[in-house]
Amino acid sequence: MEVLYKEYGVLISQIKFTMDLLKEFECTEYTNLSSPLDPSTKQKAYGSPLFPDPSNYRKLVGKLNFLKNTRLDISYSVQHLSQYMQSPRDAHLKVAYYVLRYLKGDPSLGIVLSNSKDYGIRAFCDSD
Repeated sequence: MEVLYKEYGVLISQIKFTMDLLKEFECTEYTNLSSPLDPSTKQKAYGSPLFPDPSNYRKLVGKLNFLKNTRLDISYSVQHLSQYMQSPRDAHLKVAYYVLRYLKGDPSLGIVLSNSKDYGIRAFCDSD
């Protein structure tokens, strides 16, 4: 984890880990995506062929699971992918790569701890 002290407070992120993850799974040349999950796709436990070597999928999802400590925006996606660790399929790996392409959009996102005197809670919700 990286702790960056800024004029507005503290940013806790995992920029280097995210960039290393994108390089390891060769996602640096792919285009960015704006959401962590494709809203038009519904995942199923069966339907596509079984992944021949599930260790690669498990390794990727495990690293995404570690990354969600500072990237709360991918928590639901990673939890969803974790359901298929027992018998991952090709479609599940495509969704995991979809999450990686989302991370590529802004790898510097993290948790901001503000030093403002305002103790109000600020949140964002996209109802779509």
